[in-house]
Amino acid sequence: MSVTSSPAVVSPADSPRVVRSRLRITRRGRAVVAALVAVPAVVVAGALVINGGGAVASDTTGSSDFQHVTVDGGETLWQVASEIAPSSDPRDVIADLVSLNNLPSAEVSAGQSLAVPTQYTR
Repeated sequence: MSVTSSPAVVSPADSPRVVRSRLRITRRGRAVVAALVAVPAVVVAGALVINGGGAVASDTTGSSDFQHVTVDGGETLWQVASEIAPSSDPRDVIADLVSLNNLPSAEVSAGQSLAVPTQYTR
C-alpha cells in the first residue's frame, strides 16, 4: 500500500480569522489626551502674554535738543516759568520743569541751568 500525501486544501471558512477592532478611548483617556493638547497651548499662550510686546532696542541713539535757561540770583521757579511761557499757567510750566530736570523740589539756586520742555520753546 502506498500512501501519498497531498497538501490539504484549506477553505477560507476554515482559516483562523484575525479580528481587528477599532481603537476605543475611555472617558479618562479622552481627558488625558485633552490635557496633553491643552497644557502646551496654555503654556505658550501664557509665555506670549507675559513676554508681551517687549521693548525693541536699537543701536541708534535718540537725540533731544532742549533749550536751557540759567537761573539768576534771587529768581524763583515761578518767575522762570512766567518768562519762558507767559501765556501758560505757571503751575503747569513749573510741574513740567521739575519733572524734566528731575528736581527734588521747586527750589532753584542762582546759576542753575534748567532744560526747557520743547512745548514752551519758540
